[in-house]
Amino acid sequence: MSRALLVIDVQREYFDGALPIRHPVGHLSSILAVMDAAQKAKIPTVVVRHHQPDPASPVFRKGSDMWQLHAEVEARPRDVLIDKQLPGSFTNTPLEQFLKDRGVDTVCIAGYMTQICCDTTARQALHLAYNVEFLSDATGTLDVANKAGAVKAEQLHEAILVSQQMFISDVIDSRTWLERIG
Repeated sequence: MSRALLVIDVQREYFDGALPIRHPVGHLSSILAVMDAAQKAKIPTVVVRHHQPDPASPVFRKGSDMWQLHAEVEARPRDVLIDKQLPGSFTNTPLEQFLKDRGVDTVCIAGYMTQICCDTTARQALHLAYNVEFLSDATGTLDVANKAGAVKAEQLHEAILVSQQMFISDVIDSRTWLERIG
């Protein structure tokens, strides 16, 4: 098994901006722990950063302070930084080629938000024949309310994890992943 760690959208917008991630508790610590372990185990680490195509967007505006990676993620080693404009990390990016060039067959999903970019990337990975590990405590979300309804972060996160485990991903916590990579 040849793994890569995908660290998706761990940007300031989710800490100091309009979309503060609140669940699960300790999500950032878990992300940083798996990044450190991946580096030690020589597992390729892909950091993905999102920006909105509209240069006037109030969130994830390219070049803005809130678009920047979280300082702790920025400070850690990575093999590549990939910018994207859509929820899926494979869409219009060099991610697939990066993974193929390294013989990767398994991707590990960490980052934000559980129900959008992490979920979409995991589904894309499955469609591209990758095995997917989805880290339950190293992904995160927030309360969501819109014209379709409202859902608490805990419920939303759990629903996505249950859906992922049904067919798409092996949903595990970071402790289990750390044991797997030895």
